[in-house]
Amino acid sequence: MTKTWQRRLMPTLVGTSIALGLTATASAEELRIGFIAPTTGIFAQIGKDMVDGFQLYLEQHGNKLGGMDVKFIVEDNQGKPDAAVTKAKKLILQDKVHMVVGGLLASTGYALAPVSTAEKTLYISSTASADDLTQRQLDKYPYFMRTSWTSSLPHHALGQWACDNGFKTVAVVAADYAFGYEVTGGFQKAFEDCGGKVIQKVWVPLNTKDFGPYIPTIKKADAIFTVMVGPGALQFPKQLRGSGIKTPIVGSGVSYDEFVLPFMGDEVIGDISALHYSAAIDTPANQAFVTAYRAKFGKVPGYYSENNYSTAMWLDAAIKKAGGKYPGADEFIKVMGSIKIDAPRGPVELDDMRNPVENVYIKKVEKKKMFGYDKDELWNTVIHTYPKVSQFWTYGKDKFLAQPLYSRDFPPCKFCE
Repeated sequence: MTKTWQRRLMPTLVGTSIALGLTATASAEELRIGFIAPTTGIFAQIGKDMVDGFQLYLEQHGNKLGGMDVKFIVEDNQGKPDAAVTKAKKLILQDKVHMVVGGLLASTGYALAPVSTAEKTLYISSTASADDLTQRQLDKYPYFMRTSWTSSLPHHALGQWACDNGFKTVAVVAADYAFGYEVTGGFQKAFEDCGGKVIQKVWVPLNTKDFGPYIPTIKKADAIFTVMVGPGALQFPKQLRGSGIKTPIVGSGVSYDEFVLPFMGDEVIGDISALHYSAAIDTPANQAFVTAYRAKFGKVPGYYSENNYSTAMWLDAAIKKAGGKYPGADEFIKVMGSIKIDAPRGPVELDDMRNPVENVYIKKVEKKKMFGYDKDELWNTVIHTYPKVSQFWTYGKDKFLAQPLYSRDFPPCKFCE
């Protein structure tokens, strides 16, 4: 190479070196988050709500968490656990994400947790509520933590509330899969420990739309406890009331979440449910969240959106506390466990098994105006708040963990005829 060509190439080489140096620096300061949600298929709208909640927080904070630029990579698992596993491995091995967030169904949570162990990568369940991941199985999953809830957590409180408010007998109609078992189990355990009786359990296939074969079999009781997700949440109360049955419904929080509430009619007014979030929580923090979400997406947020918005908020605080960098999965879990956030849903902190301790809201569907909107709409009005609810309810960790996992057969239906 001649000296002339050396002089001509030197600025280019120097510029390239600087560019590479800047790229390396930027990459080191970039937080890579893999997000798994069903963005196609029957749960696509729920998946969109999950993504929208997380991205709203990012947008409000300049696409940074704790000072780090965020690369947010969304992968569609179509609501299928096996697809979630494939996408998680892709995110970890190809995209080199620092953490995987998301998962919708409880079955997806159970599928993703082993991946986090095998790949030594943090998995944060921002929606999937599978009970045992932060209970008896926790030791198998050292890189798993949850920012959302366990399936049974709010429904222990609902069982207690139902008993305290005069319900003596309940018939259960619930989706026939892990989430349905765990929700029903939490409700039944607290309700019966308080003196109530579950007299029937009707298990219906997940995604049932026609409840005609099941409704005539429901026994007379003081209330019907229901656990529905997806299309079933909309169809069950409509078909139940259409059949002439007027028995009060005391239902799972997801059966009446704001995701489905706008599509329901007056048939659900007065129905009771429980969850760790309601869009009608009347606090400045929640009003600001609801207003911002509605302005951007044209709808009221449900728990799918709030849980992921709050997850981003929690990550923001943790990265900041870690000095503006991701310190690795082990240290990051410790940092997350040391932080209490004031989310739209209220105060949230982790217990010693990496699961949130949070408020549970008993909600009643009412048609009313809220937050300055001039139209009467269906809202989940909060009628009672149980503060700082643990996944172990009032039983204590040791006593709770000594019992079997809530399942199709536990608690047994000892009052069924």
